[in-house]
Amino acid sequence: MARKKIREYESKRLLKAHIARLAGLQLPLNVAQVSASTDFVELLDNNPWLKSTKLVVKPDMLFGKRGKHDLVGLNLDFAGVEDFIKARMGRVVDMDGCKGAINTFIVEPFVPHDQEYYLCIQSNRLGNEISFSEAGGVEIEANWDKVKHLTLATLEELSSDKLAPLLSGLPLELRPKMEHFIKSCLQVFSDLDFTLMEMNPFTLDHTGQPFPLDMRGELDDTAAFKSGKKWGDLEFPLPFGRTMTAAEEYVHSLDGKTGASLKLSILNPKGRIWTMVAGGGASVIYADTVADLGYAEELGNYAEYSGAPNTAETYQYAKTLLDCATANPDGRPRALLVGGGIANFTDVAATFKGIIQAMREKAEAIRAANMSIFVRRGGPNYQAGLALMRALGAEIGVRIEVYTPDTSMTGICQLAAEHVKSFDG
Repeated sequence: MARKKIREYESKRLLKAHIARLAGLQLPLNVAQVSASTDFVELLDNNPWLKSTKLVVKPDMLFGKRGKHDLVGLNLDFAGVEDFIKARMGRVVDMDGCKGAINTFIVEPFVPHDQEYYLCIQSNRLGNEISFSEAGGVEIEANWDKVKHLTLATLEELSSDKLAPLLSGLPLELRPKMEHFIKSCLQVFSDLDFTLMEMNPFTLDHTGQPFPLDMRGELDDTAAFKSGKKWGDLEFPLPFGRTMTAAEEYVHSLDGKTGASLKLSILNPKGRIWTMVAGGGASVIYADTVADLGYAEELGNYAEYSGAPNTAETYQYAKTLLDCATANPDGRPRALLVGGGIANFTDVAATFKGIIQAMREKAEAIRAANMSIFVRRGGPNYQAGLALMRALGAEIGVRIEVYTPDTSMTGICQLAAEHVKSFDG
């Protein structure tokens, strides 16, 4: 399971549509999204409710504490919303040390209210946890002792008896409505493969219907094969302040076109230790080991390929990674860690063929970057794959050291670190 954050706009859009489908609950939710390219005349035509109610506007950028940074407009008409957004679109803000430009806003009706509630449903290793409080809002952390929790085992039904302790602090007349709302939210949570659905706060509108004022959502993006159609045209935005390099964008596009997994994150473009690792677990071990050895600042990237990518896919992936790892040579030695753990079903020789093709094409750049390559792999056909790697080193004049599963994964990290350290004395 991979937990991916989605925008507040998407969380509310999905909740409104699917709580009606699954539970027959018609929430009074209307939301509109505004980006730098939005035409306000067209926005108004597509969302006529914007003309008839007072509005709230705020950034939709996966960060909180928006009100404390003068980023929430309340009780505005549409003209006021437009002015508010234009004054802040593109503004660079610092959110707890993370800087980025604001480029997306959410607009929704302004709902006067007196009472604020808190609701959170999230998945964990053993099932789902439901948290509720009648003291929601910006001070929820200060009032965390008032939050009540309930854990449901995987596939366990949420009964009225189990839910009753969470709602015990509410007036009797509100409990049936809240029970129905929470049960309905759990239906949406499960059906759409949410991993987090948090409303802080939500309230009741003038008709008594639940209305989420602020909402956070995360989805299991590995469930796209069964829930993607229900999600619709959904974006998984990067964390606030994070932008993709051209290489990262290209690998991301490759990943989206294959059933395998191809990941690349550039940590330090000038780093001297780079990884091209098979398997998510192994990639974490390699990165952590390099850091534990005292070379975190020299780690150029985080990378992972898994799920049996074919030769063409690994070729494109490896070529892109090598371009990053060999850029701007400065004479100092570099190291590339290739391989990973012991594969269960991936044909090691087949995936290595794509990597070898890329290395052969990039041989001149590898030599210019003074890069040595350390290979460790096991699994189906690994002997043939390692033999191909060993022969490649002799062919292109690059130091390629090849190790079987008898050598530990952490062991070749030590070799790479020693190689880099040799230049520094």
